[in-house]
Amino acid sequence: MSVAIAERPAELTRVHIRWMIRRDLHDVLGIERAGFDHPWTEGEFLHCLRQRNCIGMVAEQDERIVGYMLYELSKSRLHLLNFAVAPHVRRTGIGTQMVGKLFGKLHTHRRGKITLAVRERNLPAQLFFRALDFKASKVLRNYYEDSGEDAFLMEHHADPDVEYADDMPGECWNEF
Repeated sequence: MSVAIAERPAELTRVHIRWMIRRDLHDVLGIERAGFDHPWTEGEFLHCLRQRNCIGMVAEQDERIVGYMLYELSKSRLHLLNFAVAPHVRRTGIGTQMVGKLFGKLHTHRRGKITLAVRERNLPAQLFFRALDFKASKVLRNYYEDSGEDAFLMEHHADPDVEYADDMPGECWNEF
């Protein structure tokens, strides 16, 4: 897969990506509020994370949470529900590493694709995911209840010739 990225960081910020635990929620909510006009509430995070098929992960740098993602497992795909990197460390490779972790999940969980919805006005997110080989496949009309805004459904299909790496353990003990 060849991917062209307009801006490459001079030096990649390495992070440790691990399962989200309850005590991470304070920092996750701070990143959520800093990054979105219509942020999820603590209750929405907790409701999602209590679902059996919902997984939360955080990106940690020097014992500080700098990004997070929540995704849902289904039989044939992973659906990315929420994804953010702290504003002060964006464009340093953290988001790319987090998506790379999801690519690894495709292989280990035998799923065929990753899907996500992106607000039609969120051009930076659209460009970010497009640079990682996601394609817009559909317009979701009035997708967002908070604003009535449309979304683009974006998909990344697993390449059967690529064995994605995943160094995460196979079990998750959810503390939510």
